[in-house]
Amino acid sequence: MNLLTANDEQGQYPPSYYADTVNQLPLQPPLKGDHKADIVIVGAGFTGLSAALHLAKRGYDVRVLDAHRIGFGASGRNGGQVGSGQRVEQDRLEKTYGMDKARQLWALAEDAKALVKSLIKTHKIDCHYKPGIAHTCWRQSEVDDDHRYVEKLQREYGYHHIEACDRDTIHKMIGSPVYQGGSVDHDAGYLHPLAYVLGLGRAALAAGVTIYENSTVRRIIEGKKPSVITATGAIHADHLILACNGYLGALNKPVARRVMPINNFIVATAPLADATPTILASDIAVADSKFVLNYFRRSHDNRLIFGGGENVSYRFPKDIRAIVSKPLFNVFPQIKGIPLDYAWGGTLAITVNRMPCFMRLNGNVMSASGYSGHGVAMASLAGKLLAEATAGVSEGFDCMAGLNVPRFPGGDMLRWPSLVIGMNWYMLRDKLGF
Repeated sequence: MNLLTANDEQGQYPPSYYADTVNQLPLQPPLKGDHKADIVIVGAGFTGLSAALHLAKRGYDVRVLDAHRIGFGASGRNGGQVGSGQRVEQDRLEKTYGMDKARQLWALAEDAKALVKSLIKTHKIDCHYKPGIAHTCWRQSEVDDDHRYVEKLQREYGYHHIEACDRDTIHKMIGSPVYQGGSVDHDAGYLHPLAYVLGLGRAALAAGVTIYENSTVRRIIEGKKPSVITATGAIHADHLILACNGYLGALNKPVARRVMPINNFIVATAPLADATPTILASDIAVADSKFVLNYFRRSHDNRLIFGGGENVSYRFPKDIRAIVSKPLFNVFPQIKGIPLDYAWGGTLAITVNRMPCFMRLNGNVMSASGYSGHGVAMASLAGKLLAEATAGVSEGFDCMAGLNVPRFPGGDMLRWPSLVIGMNWYMLRDKLGF
């Protein structure tokens, strides 16, 4: 089954709150005929468009292909959180890679966050960016660990934008009775992801990038001049960048064995009435401590956008509202009965160790993907690092590529069942509360 068409109609943004609240770009024509370029990029999401924009600024002739539309995939469907650090916490990175490498990874993550803010400002992207993300904990033991981590970041990394919060403070900020405490990162933030990725698309087009929509890549031929082949054309280039994330399919097996697609689901409520001012009174985004985490925020038009629930099937569930409403009303029981105006799903990609998978597949073919739910900032930075590496400045890219993301166990035949077993175990832990 092809994930590109398993849940969505060809060339159509999925029905979502995001798709209904943006000014879409004019449809870009599909690839037809043979073309030559300096760089060809497969995937018009955060990674591909950031790479294209940075390469075009360096004077390269860049062509981008997408099987659907700009920002069609996870880039245009996610929770919109621009978080600090890597997906994995610093103490674990220190144990795995050593202190020097962990500090370098922290610095790159700070660069990623700053890059998003810079791109928004430079290209005047109207994506409703706001500062502040809370990490909230269900159990007191998690609060204790979280507060120790806050103190570590302040003491060892000089990161003073984050503060520890007790139960009463979190309750006043968020309005949910279920959390025992947590922390707030004031230098992190959140945005309208589809508006942001379309802004990158506009900037790339203005910089001279050629984007082909509705252009599914059927085959890749690597070599001195790599080629990408669609049903109606081909591009032959000096360099190839794969920016497909969860939609890579069979285009490259070494990447596919390390990057696994999973689905996540979001709802948007009707605009909240004045009777619910305590819900996110501080107007910050939230991500909680569940393994299959809940994440939520208010929209610019006062809706609650709430993400929760995952599956590892090719297919989305038939009733996404039912899936997400369970954690939603658990976190906010006071809004039971409010209409859920929108419900949608998206396919992201994870790795075994939850670190991004950067790979130099040969001298002129590179890939970055597998952001594991931490992709708004990191995928934007990945594009810049891919552009720099293409131009011969590869320190940042090599740092990420040196993480050596492992393959999923089980080989091509068993890696998916292995993931299902593992995910179901952690979902059960969440439900049982341990």
